[in-house]
Amino acid sequence: MQDQVQFTSSSRESALATNKVLRNTYALLSMTLIFSAVTATIAIASNAAPVNFIVQLVVLLGTLFALNKFQNSVWSIPLVFFFTGFLGYTAGPIVNFYLGMANGGDIVTTALAMTGITFLGLSAYAVSSRKDFSFMGGFLMIGLILVVVASIANIFFAIPALSLVISAVGVLVFSGFILYDTSRMVNGGETNYVMMTVSLYLNIYNLFMMLLHLTGALSGDD
Repeated sequence: MQDQVQFTSSSRESALATNKVLRNTYALLSMTLIFSAVTATIAIASNAAPVNFIVQLVVLLGTLFALNKFQNSVWSIPLVFFFTGFLGYTAGPIVNFYLGMANGGDIVTTALAMTGITFLGLSAYAVSSRKDFSFMGGFLMIGLILVVVASIANIFFAIPALSLVISAVGVLVFSGFILYDTSRMVNGGETNYVMMTVSLYLNIYNLFMMLLHLTGALSGDD
């Protein structure tokens, strides 16, 4: 009887801890998405030039390293806002490029809507079903590596068809990561809401970029 009481108490505490991580993650994610939208708008309004790729890489990798190191300190919140704000700013010139098309507003709006619907749908399913999607981890990492390698290769080859294939595969990969990462949070695989926010933000950001490219290409103006 005592063991049963302890088990029930432990289960309740685990559920409360998971719910706290969920609340904190989605609250912080919402704020970082709004903040990155603001920095993207600033870049768009000022017609900012694209940030140098090497500079982007150094800043992003450096910030990710710092976030991992200080994830449990007071510095984690300022770092996550810097990280997402910088990514939002770098997205500004890309969005500006598509806005410059004849139907640019429709392209960006469609990509944003598809990103939002995909994220909300997949997250709701992962949270409500509480299924364990950890088995997807290996496949998703292989897919991510292929997308990165193919993207780097296409910088030199500049093959439009390959670019579309990369974006299509990227949509599947980052949609899968939304399920995978949400499942980790729901099933106790990740208890740090700051790092969970970073993971989900990157999934949303990359999903939007892939959908933006596909939508622009399918519009016939890319």
